Amino acid sequence: MATFALGGPERCSGLSIVQYGPESLAGELGGAPSLQDSWREDHVTPGGGVQAFNWCLFRKTG
Repeated sequence: MATFALGGPERCSGLSIVQYGPESLAGELGGAPSLQDSWREDHVTPGGGVQAFNWCLFRKTG
């Protein structure tokens, strides 16, 4: 799952966004899936801006 990273953009295509770190995203999912791995990626937009993303790998538990 990918989300806008902490410290990333505040808006995208004119819309307000929410930023997550791996732990805060895991908390939003209620703890049922366990966080296995995460990494950050800087994406260069067509306009030349940079947007920080978090990629998170979760495993279903239970």
